[in-house]
Amino acid sequence: MGLPLEGVRVIELAAWTFVPAAGAVLAEWGADVIKVEHPEGGDPQRGLISSGMIPGGPGRCNYLIEQPNHNKRSIGIDLKNPQGREILLELCRTADVFLTNWLPGPRSRADLDVEDIRAVNPNIIFVRGSGQGVRGPDADKGGYDGSSFWARAGVAEAFTQFPGDVYGPNQTPALGDLAGAQTIAGGIAAALFRRERTGETSVVDVSLLGLGMWMMSPNIIAHKVFADLPSPRFTRADSPNPLASRYRTSDDRIVHLVMLQVMRFWAETVTAIGRPDLAEDPRFTTPAAMFENRAAAVAALDETFASRTLAEWRVALADISGVWAPAQKAIELHDDVQAIANGYIDDVAAADGSSFPLVVNPVQFDEAPTPLVRAPETGEHTDEILTEIGLDWERIVELKVAGAVL
Repeated sequence: MGLPLEGVRVIELAAWTFVPAAGAVLAEWGADVIKVEHPEGGDPQRGLISSGMIPGGPGRCNYLIEQPNHNKRSIGIDLKNPQGREILLELCRTADVFLTNWLPGPRSRADLDVEDIRAVNPNIIFVRGSGQGVRGPDADKGGYDGSSFWARAGVAEAFTQFPGDVYGPNQTPALGDLAGAQTIAGGIAAALFRRERTGETSVVDVSLLGLGMWMMSPNIIAHKVFADLPSPRFTRADSPNPLASRYRTSDDRIVHLVMLQVMRFWAETVTAIGRPDLAEDPRFTTPAAMFENRAAAVAALDETFASRTLAEWRVALADISGVWAPAQKAIELHDDVQAIANGYIDDVAAADGSSFPLVVNPVQFDEAPTPLVRAPETGEHTDEILTEIGLDWERIVELKVAGAVL
């Protein structure tokens, strides 16, 4: 059975992670995604590993390129060269989607805005990923997920728990970018469906600010609607539900309990951890008593969880009906039985014959993950793509000599 976007062509004029990762998702779903890169250097994220800005170094897997660019083809085009711009427009004639994170100013100056692309292909779906949205005073300002998503949208504030936590946690690389990429891909799929049903095309917009606000929407709404009430933040001891908290093990690992109905799961859980006495303790037998004595409940669980290792707790908690999970380290996901069973990590062949892992996007069709292919080198498929749009070798050589293509 084929993939749902087979036969769809996407022209991607984008760099870094947020928007290119959306192209990778579409490619996993079967689309032919052509990444347009400048002939000299390509996507600037390619330079991070060689410059020492990310771990690894020359000759190592450039994972910040591979993860958002797998399963694509790359063409090298100098868009400042008039012949290069014409090649891009020719590609757009053949495409269903034009995907970009260029800011409004550069798009306008290059004559590559909605009306310019639609002039050669009225049916193309035009997709813009931005930092702060396409309207307002900051529409023409750049944004990364660390600024627009993590900081401005309130995600960082939500994870800064107490006054003593002066700076709060910093986000892991591409956290908002990759969530945003999945969102863009979903928007494109909806636009393709609309065009299929009605013949009407769309301009699709996704911003990192909007994404962050969507993810923080319970906080944003509650702080406005209940502005007269204290902020719903608790220390661990004050948390109203001792079974929706984190506990440290004897080997300094963390177990997350996420049992929202505390009285439903209390007896089963405390029995499983070797404290059946807590199930009969009158301090914890009714909702009112549990709330009144919640600090004592947390203290009892703290003491108990600190008595065994995570490996021991995995066994003790394996069959309980309540939801829980260990706080896993990134390296442990490579051996997670669920990740393996569902094909969430794929081993990808590198150009030199070695291999490296990539994470598959979370949407699967017909219970089968899509095999991943390494990201292309800058302009790796230039000749192939130009041939597909009808250029003969003589013309391709002319374009190369003129510096229009790689």
